[in-house]
Amino acid sequence: MSRPTQTAVARRALLSRLFPSGVPTLWCPLVTHYDREGAIDEHRMAAHLRHLSPHIKGFLIPGSTGDGWELTDDETRRLLEMVLKQVGKLKLHLLIGVLKTDPAEMRRAFSDLVVSHLKTRFEARSPEKSASELAATCIRGFTFCPPRGSDLAQDRIKAELCSLLEVGMPTAIYQLPQITQNEMAPELVADLARRFPNFILFKDTSGADHVALSGQKLENVFLVRGAEGDYVRWLKAARGPYDGFLLSTANCFAREFHQIVEDIAGRRVKAAREMSERLTACINEVFGIVTGLPQGNPFANANKAIDHFFAHGPRADAAPPPRLHAGVFLPPEVIRATGNALSRHGLMPGKGYLE
Repeated sequence: MSRPTQTAVARRALLSRLFPSGVPTLWCPLVTHYDREGAIDEHRMAAHLRHLSPHIKGFLIPGSTGDGWELTDDETRRLLEMVLKQVGKLKLHLLIGVLKTDPAEMRRAFSDLVVSHLKTRFEARSPEKSASELAATCIRGFTFCPPRGSDLAQDRIKAELCSLLEVGMPTAIYQLPQITQNEMAPELVADLARRFPNFILFKDTSGADHVALSGQKLENVFLVRGAEGDYVRWLKAARGPYDGFLLSTANCFAREFHQIVEDIAGRRVKAAREMSERLTACINEVFGIVTGLPQGNPFANANKAIDHFFAHGPRADAAPPPRLHAGVFLPPEVIRATGNALSRHGLMPGKGYLE
């Protein structure tokens, strides 16, 4: 067996400082809730986090499910200010999403977030110094996607990501071809992992899983899967390639995903598979229900529809429907169909967390 590289050892030490109890297996890109006038709803955000926190310890805010690509800079700052009040009380871990399609906009937003939340200059620093700064907060790092463009060469994608990693802040990289229109090759990801010990986490929502299945050495980078469905076979505890999940539907099925992880660890594979099959069938059905809606993205729309029932209980179709960032509300027929799907698959909550 070959000895671990210096980068792998440094990354393991960095992760230990950021996550003394270990990196959470389950992560959630939290939905952003709005009130009837369109302002971010702090009360609802806090209630949702309290509901999820017994089962989910890591959060990406804002992610695609939380309208990260649509939020203005002011909305992002307000959202983070609200959320940081809660994650500290609940002892949760936070990755801040810096989701911009243009490289210059991404660097500017990154700079603003570092200054506003860490009160420090945006300049190259060591991962050790960055970890010390973050240790006093619930922030564990920043999350980036490649810039958007179907014609971008791997060298261009690599150069842009290197410019962000060179800052030295703990960094998660997000494979999301549904938005970026491109995909990082396994060799590119492996090269970044060899060069940058502050590259701590890689999320793949492509569904193709090329990086995780490539056999490339990723030097202790924590791998999380974001694609939905067939959950059991993907975790390393079940001989799969991933360390954990970062799932949009953890907004709704936190307890169920936690149980799957516990069942796999306890070698209760049959129970884990049965729950996985029920979740997969229900989630696929709800994503089908929201397909074709002209506003919002499918991740946000599906989870808002399901969470509506987890918030208000079985009679949620009588409550005002959730508002989308675009200013419209989910149609009543989407809410009714989602409730039918939850009931049919035995996943309807008995009581809502707002009741």
